[in-house]
Amino acid sequence: MRRPAVLCAALAALAVAGSAAACGSGSGTGAGGSGGPPLSVSSPASGSPFRGAVFVRPHPRPSFVLTDQQGRRYDFAARTRGRPTLLFFGYTHCPDVCPTTMADVAAALRTLPAGLRDSVQVVFVTTDPKRDTPAALAKWLANFDPDLTTKFTGLTGPQAEIDAAQRGAGVELAQDGGLTHSAQLLLYGSDDLCRVFYLAGSRPEDIAHDLPLVANGTAR
Repeated sequence: MRRPAVLCAALAALAVAGSAAACGSGSGTGAGGSGGPPLSVSSPASGSPFRGAVFVRPHPRPSFVLTDQQGRRYDFAARTRGRPTLLFFGYTHCPDVCPTTMADVAAALRTLPAGLRDSVQVVFVTTDPKRDTPAALAKWLANFDPDLTTKFTGLTGPQAEIDAAQRGAGVELAQDGGLTHSAQLLLYGSDDLCRVFYLAGSRPEDIAHDLPLVANGTAR
């Protein structure tokens, strides 16, 4: 966002310890911040089967309706229910964390067996709806998924609806016109619960490792 990528990564590391979760934010608020209740986390070293950071208490797949890159209304809960889903809030003009996150997700998916890869839903919700029109989202996301069967979904809408989506997901509300936003990449499993998430600096192989666990329900 507005600060160097190295600072974003440092803030992301703090979030795993339960401190600041918003890339570019110096507020020091806990994970969840103004977007929802604090979400306690533990590190992968705590015995979790996941390589990402894990929530002490899993939280459910949120329900919100926004507009996708084709200009159609998209019911997140209904369209992704029962399917492994990666959800991220950001903006297309972001110089570092957002494109890196989407590129890492695409790289992770390319290493998976076709059946699993094609079942994974990737949803990017803009925090900058003034600039991120459906057409802008479509053009930007096409940089990451051209060879993937299941295309990434980009969502936009009125600011109030985007704020509601962030609250429903339990992430910190974006600030500074959407340029300071949550760094959490949330992973929902086939049971519609989010147990694990990733921050700036996470590796594609970590995401690829965890996707089969949540898709098959083998990790709780």
